Amino acid sequence: MGIFNSINIAASGMSAERVRSDVIADNIANVNTTRTAEGGPFRRSRVIMRPRVESPYWRSPFLPESMDNGIGRGVRVVEVQKDYAAENPLKYDPTHPDAIKTGPRAGYVELPNVDIVTEMVDMISASRAYEANASIIEGSKTMFQRALDIGGR
Repeated sequence: MGIFNSINIAASGMSAERVRSDVIADNIANVNTTRTAEGGPFRRSRVIMRPRVESPYWRSPFLPESMDNGIGRGVRVVEVQKDYAAENPLKYDPTHPDAIKTGPRAGYVELPNVDIVTEMVDMISASRAYEANASIIEGSKTMFQRALDIGGR
């Protein structure tokens, strides 16, 4: 394992959390969007992340093989997907230009499935994860500097 692996791992986490923050900001910005280019109201997006596993990867000499399954390569964003599982809430407003015109839901407007409280909690989580990765980089830099100081004596 190279000396810069801890920095690379933390940098991959910072990059993934930046993407996550951007997606959350997009969700918050579209909390009232009832009409999109695809048609219908805005759908909440979410980031799917997976661990980086490369073959061959470094194996810890201290962990038994049953516990060591590719730890130590970081994370990557696999995709940003729309949330179609959650239903869009309805609001009665027959004067709205996007109100449903006919049927049993006439007069209702389909709103985005974005919950501002959930998005704010996710934003705080992404921010804290970003800060934790930045602290890892700072700690690694300090550790490398102290090792150089020791070696220079």
